[in-house]
Amino acid sequence: MLTADLARSRTDGDTVTPLFVDPDDDRYQQTATELIEIFTEHLGEPKGEVEATIDELTIADTDYKIVQGLAKLLQDECEFEVVAPVDPQEIRRRLFEKANDSYPVVRQPTLGDDTQPLDIYSNIADRLGISLEECYKGMYADLDENKRLVRFGNQAIEGHDGEVTTSTTQLTGDSAESYADDTITVEWLLTRYNLALAQAVLYDATEMRIRVWDSFSTVFSYVKLFGLMHRIYPIDNAGSRVESTDVADGYEAVLDGAASLFSKSRKYGIRMANFLPALPLCTRWEMEAEILDETTGTTDHRRTLALDHTDGLSSHYSAQSDFDSDVERTLADKWERANTEWELVREDDVLDLGAEVMLPDFAIEHPDGRRVILEIVGFWTPEYLSEKLTKIREADAANLVVAVSERLDCSADDFEGMDDRVLWFKSGIHVYDLVELADEYALPTNT
Repeated sequence: MLTADLARSRTDGDTVTPLFVDPDDDRYQQTATELIEIFTEHLGEPKGEVEATIDELTIADTDYKIVQGLAKLLQDECEFEVVAPVDPQEIRRRLFEKANDSYPVVRQPTLGDDTQPLDIYSNIADRLGISLEECYKGMYADLDENKRLVRFGNQAIEGHDGEVTTSTTQLTGDSAESYADDTITVEWLLTRYNLALAQAVLYDATEMRIRVWDSFSTVFSYVKLFGLMHRIYPIDNAGSRVESTDVADGYEAVLDGAASLFSKSRKYGIRMANFLPALPLCTRWEMEAEILDETTGTTDHRRTLALDHTDGLSSHYSAQSDFDSDVERTLADKWERANTEWELVREDDVLDLGAEVMLPDFAIEHPDGRRVILEIVGFWTPEYLSEKLTKIREADAANLVVAVSERLDCSADDFEGMDDRVLWFKSGIHVYDLVELADEYALPTNT
């Protein structure tokens, strides 16, 4: 994503709008083309040279923030590594030991201007079995500006044995998801830039409301992935809330915050910013966010950011996130190794609570047709936890079992009426404990 200093937006009254670029504008296409060429042509070169070349382009282009913003997104698709025949620390240690009594050793020596006797470098190079030039260049190869560009997108230097993918950026949070396979093109870069501008506005978000009319499971899996507490309501085609899922055309979600955060902070907004790319995976969507505006000198002034599917944003996320958290991923991995007939499957059903709905995490199914629904409660604020528990009790599903983190400030008393269907866990959920619950509370699928 973009750093805050590269964000571009304007305010008008109580609204804030990202300053999107036109991907079809020749100026921006030319800038994007030149930047992609810079990274491509500098494969194998030091990071400092890449940045210096970008700075030259910035000087020639009056849109400083746009050039640097585009370059930041391209740099997110790069890998820079130390390239040296010998560990630079070992080269330095030997050089300093030999030169300690007689000569200073400069930080960035060159073959032409060096003031130190070449015999020091030649001696160490011979001992290490490397050339004199390799000794010079390797001495400080581990400085950030001297690290080499070894991969850009799906292009890599010869001999680079790292995994080659078309996108390297990882989602913020405890879990990492691979992005969709996008090729780094001018169109990709400019559309990605517009999305990043919108994300930058969300860094100071305090609340987000979304409405989606398709791709529900994908969108809400990303809501959970980023630890955003949520309340979900059925809506009609016009976006108004309706009484039940039977007459619903879509769903509205109010995203209240991030897991483990109890006060407003930029981390809260960054998680919302990371969630945003999930929305363009839908054909039809709307989003409104409250943005904290600290420029007024007050702590409670808000502006509104509104976006929808007509803004032309595109996503670089996968169309379906397999797991919503590390707890779920670990449970699925354990289940693969477990010796049980029960099968753990992703749950797509919606539990209708009337004005609100709940989307359980998993179903546990037996070959004989019995089935239980599993909801994992792992993140919270006191208010959110209270609402979550109320929702679970109101679901009144006889085959619903719940796994609850012991780190939460709750007890069996909070699960009155269903405390026997609660599995408490510390760092992870045990498969066979769930199997026992499933065997006791599973119901035939036709009931």
